[in-house]
Amino acid sequence: MLDLDRLSGDSGCIELEFLEREATPEPAMKLGIQLHLTGLSLSDTVSILEMLGVDRHRSTVHRWVQKADLQPTDGADPNHVAVDETVIQLNDERYWLYAAVDPNTNRLLLRLYPTRTTAITSMFLSELREKHQIDDATFLVDGAPWLQAACHRHGLRFQHITHGNRKAVERVFHEVKRQTHQFSNTFSHVEPSTAENWLQAFAFAWNQLI
Repeated sequence: MLDLDRLSGDSGCIELEFLEREATPEPAMKLGIQLHLTGLSLSDTVSILEMLGVDRHRSTVHRWVQKADLQPTDGADPNHVAVDETVIQLNDERYWLYAAVDPNTNRLLLRLYPTRTTAITSMFLSELREKHQIDDATFLVDGAPWLQAACHRHGLRFQHITHGNRKAVERVFHEVKRQTHQFSNTFSHVEPSTAENWLQAFAFAWNQLI
């Protein structure tokens, strides 16, 4: 279902460097990207654009989302960070989706990996430290040993918690799985790079439009 409240977000962070190859007006492209990222199907997005006089194929809107330079929101300074991972099914393969969520703002960082290990988790935390000021934050983790070991490796404080603020990351995973279910039903033979691009687009929309 389309979340209309998210359409009030600023679309200025959507950079369209491939405009010189497009005949579509920039406002229409940004609207199409926002509509699709907020939960509208490609078919419904195309229908709305048609009502505005912009006739484009579903594949065209999908390409806009894939190629748009969706600028991440960096520099957050949270007090707590909920971290977890969940399985994402791509065709017959399983991948692990890592997420870090600020429970106070619900802003997140997502990354897709082919496995889950302490080394992979450490890579995820390294990127998180590069993008945000999280050295003084308390990480909320479950009993997964790779999460706790990676926090130890980076010298990060962590707390084993299964409820409370950790529900923030669970809500994100619920929405991701709802959206990826629709995504996988729309695109067959999904490559990991395509899924990663879509997940980054989802994270952008979540962070910019919440």
